[in-house]
Amino acid sequence: MRIALDAMGGDYAPATTVEGAVEALIEHKELSVILVGDESEISSELQKKSCKGLKISVRHASQKVEMDEAPLAALRRKKDSSLRVAIDLVKSGDADAMVSAGNSGVVMATALHVLGKIQGIERPAIAAVMPTLRDRFVLIDAGANVDCKPLHLYQFAIMGEAYARYIFNIDNPKIGLLGIGEEDAKGNELTKETFKLLRSSHINFIGNVEGKDIFAGEADVVVCDGFVGNIALKISEGLAETITKMLKREISEKAGGRIGYLFFKSALKNFKKKTDYSEYGGAPLLGLSKPCIISHGRSTSKAIKNAIKLAANFHSKGVLDVISKEFSEGMSRREEVAVKE
Repeated sequence: MRIALDAMGGDYAPATTVEGAVEALIEHKELSVILVGDESEISSELQKKSCKGLKISVRHASQKVEMDEAPLAALRRKKDSSLRVAIDLVKSGDADAMVSAGNSGVVMATALHVLGKIQGIERPAIAAVMPTLRDRFVLIDAGANVDCKPLHLYQFAIMGEAYARYIFNIDNPKIGLLGIGEEDAKGNELTKETFKLLRSSHINFIGNVEGKDIFAGEADVVVCDGFVGNIALKISEGLAETITKMLKREISEKAGGRIGYLFFKSALKNFKKKTDYSEYGGAPLLGLSKPCIISHGRSTSKAIKNAIKLAANFHSKGVLDVISKEFSEGMSRREEVAVKE
């Protein structure tokens, strides 16, 4: 299986991307990674690693997309960027999936332009994984679409359900709609109309879920528009990091802090692992015709390694084929008739 990696994408690239690729291949020697970017920089990083026996290659790209670049400008002016070349490799069939920790807006725009959407899906969505008291849940959309219609959220739910079922092996995933109250009538026009669509759909819709309840694990998939989803994601990441730091500080400031820290060290380590985004690697753009994984801009080598593993798993389990089949077979059934256009 061949994964194209945007080696220049991310705050610490190419050092972390190259290291992450090598770590992934050491653990999974059946995989092949194409590092896309500045050949001299990538080669310099590879020389620091032990790559004997690993299926790793380099594809030169003369341009790099900066983290603050506007998507349309980058799409027009940087056709030889590491990101664009990586996506082109997937389009041509020279790679099975693509991973990038670069500018997420540019990743979204370029992938949509080059790869296109699955037939029947109006907008791709980011499916982020977050921890719960029970296990984890899928948040969709986590930032790809800030302005949505009820039909879009309905389709996010269908895609999220398939993702949870085939990647996390959850039988009949429970779908919740993120809102301001559990009651059916609560919410804005978007959530009220979406509620009607989901209630009449074939999926296991459990109703509205509030922000305070999503980490309890009542829902396996939580649906919202990208504006709300991205705020929820960023607040959650920041809160988890803050809680970890606060706990360490409180323990260290107490009498016998060193002993206390040793006592709680294992628990703190486990907590950090469960809330660390690098454990999940990245989030797929569901709805595209080919697998595309977006990683955090601050991705470590561990995050890149896990993103590569996710891309391989995503492709091997044929999640996009499942989504395409469900839509082509009419599981959406044009329920948008009930939607206010």
